[in-house]
Amino acid sequence: MAEIRGWTPGKLHNPTQFLGYCCERLEARGKEALLLIWDNASWHKSREVRGWIAAHNREAKDGGCGVRIVACLLPTKSPWLNAIEPKWIDGKRKVVEPERLLGAYELADRVCGAFGCTHEPHLSIPQEVA
Repeated sequence: MAEIRGWTPGKLHNPTQFLGYCCERLEARGKEALLLIWDNASWHKSREVRGWIAAHNREAKDGGCGVRIVACLLPTKSPWLNAIEPKWIDGKRKVVEPERLLGAYELADRVCGAFGCTHEPHLSIPQEVA
């Protein structure tokens, strides 16, 4: 993903917070719409995200201002349309071991090594969920 000025990667965020942040930034630049081209990741098509986008678009339409969101999902089983897919495939080949399952920390270390990033401590949610 491209770096987005003012957004802190690695902090605990959810997709709707990210979309809200993007819309604020785009509105400040005078834009009227955000076109999302998404794969079929579960969080992209979740009920929460779809509901948030619908409510956000209604608010933008009713208020006569704001950035509308147009979400376009890529067809399933079409990795050639998603530019990140070759990176996932290459990374998986570098990380997976067919002889055994890897532990969580060993897997995280290998993933970070394959993608050239540092292994940061895992985030925890300070409140009870569900």
